[in-house]
Amino acid sequence: MIASSAAARYGLSPDTTIELLNVSENETYLVREPDAEPVVLRVHRLDYHPPGAIPSELAWLDALRTEAGVRTPRVIPALDGARVVTVPDPSGGPARECVLFEFLPGREPREDDLVADFEPLGALTARMHVHARSWTRPPGFVRFHWDADAAFGTAAGPGRWGAWRSAPGVGPAEEAVLARLEATLRERLRRFGTGPERYGLIHADLRLANLLVADGVSVIDFDDCGFGWYLYDLGAALSFVEHLPEIPEVIDAWLRGYRSVTPLPADDEAEIWTFVLFRRLLLTAWIGSHSTVDIAAQLGAGYTRGSCALAEQYLSTHT
Repeated sequence: MIASSAAARYGLSPDTTIELLNVSENETYLVREPDAEPVVLRVHRLDYHPPGAIPSELAWLDALRTEAGVRTPRVIPALDGARVVTVPDPSGGPARECVLFEFLPGREPREDDLVADFEPLGALTARMHVHARSWTRPPGFVRFHWDADAAFGTAAGPGRWGAWRSAPGVGPAEEAVLARLEATLRERLRRFGTGPERYGLIHADLRLANLLVADGVSVIDFDDCGFGWYLYDLGAALSFVEHLPEIPEVIDAWLRGYRSVTPLPADDEAEIWTFVLFRRLLLTAWIGSHSTVDIAAQLGAGYTRGSCALAEQYLSTHT
C-alpha cells in the first residue's frame, strides 16, 4: 500500500492508522498517530502535473497563509525535509508523489444556508486574488491554465477533463444545445480577455467540498490551482448547486464579501453566469471521463439534462 510506505518516510509510529477519505482524482487519507493530531496524506494521480507543479502549488499555499491571512493547511515535511516525497508502489506499479498536510477542523458549507457562508467566502476569495496579482512567484513556478482550450479541447484533442460530448445522456438534441453553449462561452471569454486584472493565479476548485467553515473559512486542496479567470473561482464555488433557486441571492452575498475587500467592476459582474456555465460544461465533461468515481456515477445523465436546461436559460440572455 503506497500510503503505508509514504507514512514510513515521515517517521510515523507503527501504530499509526491510515483511513481512506476520498478517491476522486488523487487518493486522500486520514492518518492518525497515537497521542498526536491527525494529518492528511495526499497520494497524487499519475501523469497530471508536469515536473515542478506540485512544489509550485505548495509555495502559493504557504504564501497565502503567511502573507494574505488565508487559512490553508500547513505542509508537513518528511524526515529528510522533503515536502513532496516519491514513493514506490509495493505492488509494482509506477511510483507516486505524496504530500502530508495538517488536518484543519471545520464543516463543509451547508446547501441549506449558502447565503451565510458565501459572504465570507467572497471576502476570502478577494484576498486570494489581491495576493495573486501582486505575488512574486518563485523561480521555476509552473502551473497549468484553465482557459477555453484547456476546458473544451481543440482540434488536436479533448480538454483536460475530457470531452463533454462523451458525457452520459448526450444525444443529438443535447449536443446541439451544448455546442451552442460552448461557442457562446468561447466568444464571450474571448471578448472578456485575459488582462492581468481579470486573469491570473486562482484556486480553480473552490467547490463546497474544499471549504471548511469554523470561525471563518479555510481552503484546502489546491491541486487544480493554476492560471485562469478570477471569476472562475466563483463558478467553481457553485459546482453542483448552481441550479438551486436561491443561487442569485448566494451570488449577491458573495459579491458583498468580495467588494468588502476589493472592487469588482460592473462589466465583470455581468459575466458571472458565463463562468458558472463554463464550470458546468467543464464538469459535464469530467463526469463523462470519470464514470468510476462515485459522484460522477450518481449524477450521470441527469447532470447532462440539468446542464442543457441551464444552458437554454443562459443562451436566452447571453447570445
